[in-house]
Amino acid sequence: MTDRGLRHRLATAKSAAAGSVRRLALLRRIGASTASLRARATASPNYRDGQFQSPEPTHWVAAPEGEGLGHPAVAAYRARGRGRPVGTVPVVRPSWPDTTEGLAVTWLGHATSLVEVDGRRFLLDPVFGERVSPSSRVGPRRLHPAPCRVADLPPLDAVVISHDHYDHLDEPTIGELERAHQPRYVVPIGVDAHLLTWGVPAERITALDWRGTTTVDGVVLTCTEARHFSGRGYVRNQTLWAGWALRGPRHAVWFAGDSGPTHCFEDIGRDLGPFDLTLVPIGAYSEHWPDIHLDPEQAVRAHLDVNRGDGGTSVLLPVHWATFNLAMHWWSEPARWVRRSAAEHGVSLVLPRPGTRVALPDEAARDAATSHEDAWWESCAAPEDHD
Repeated sequence: MTDRGLRHRLATAKSAAAGSVRRLALLRRIGASTASLRARATASPNYRDGQFQSPEPTHWVAAPEGEGLGHPAVAAYRARGRGRPVGTVPVVRPSWPDTTEGLAVTWLGHATSLVEVDGRRFLLDPVFGERVSPSSRVGPRRLHPAPCRVADLPPLDAVVISHDHYDHLDEPTIGELERAHQPRYVVPIGVDAHLLTWGVPAERITALDWRGTTTVDGVVLTCTEARHFSGRGYVRNQTLWAGWALRGPRHAVWFAGDSGPTHCFEDIGRDLGPFDLTLVPIGAYSEHWPDIHLDPEQAVRAHLDVNRGDGGTSVLLPVHWATFNLAMHWWSEPARWVRRSAAEHGVSLVLPRPGTRVALPDEAARDAATSHEDAWWESCAAPEDHD
């Protein structure tokens, strides 16, 4: 064999090996097999006709002809570029006290948040990876850096996950959490199968159905209903999606996860509310998928619903915006819209820069919120992306 032929064969073998590694990495990021997910799902009363069901019918994409809508692909082409800032997003490197008490929250971008409730710390939907995709090469990429590394996080009492979409459950981040923290995980049914596939020991995982509860060092966590869907591969709705209520001896927090509008918010408020703090998604909405994400006006209404119609004493932290481009609206539109809606309804709102820790003292939570209301996004939004 000539040197040229040998070099060609070696290059071909190297390329094939690299391709095999990429395929294995992709399969690992996808998570558990469909068979193992179904084995977990079938015991749930919310699993019917071969899949989990939302409280109301949930359609992924509205019919292109319905209500005068154009085709989603055409709308996406026309909206290209809207979902990105044109300047650098101001990110704050977070710091936390050695011990914690009372109520505080650090928004780390998208839905990822560190909530402190009565001396306990809970990390919600941790996503520190560069892309929300099974691939490290394609898929929605971060619009700003993560404010810190997983290893920089303080000691965690539990990691709480809402569902298995890539922008809420990130396999590389789980690996980093295992190396640095070995935390307890509280998840909806089926998400535990993904964690087990990635090497998390079963004794550190608690999986719950809607309205199931568990207690973590004096804080009661309740799995709450949501109107959404799930899936990481080609098969959908084999794992449950959820929000979470966290109630300690003195304070209560509600994290909506991902959801479209649902009557369940009123039920949650009646049974589990009111709350001192809510974390509600405001981004990635569209008239093409009205059932699966809240728009900012609907997010304010959800906040009011879970607080039994009175949002004046509860603080709303909007999440699920600014970090990834997942829809067709302008990048800062969710923040601008939610500010207007919150003001109209008398809702106390906090819109911190990613990485900012916001302490909410019992007697001055509303005042603390107003100190984080400046429109920091204006300096990095496109000229057309302003009120």
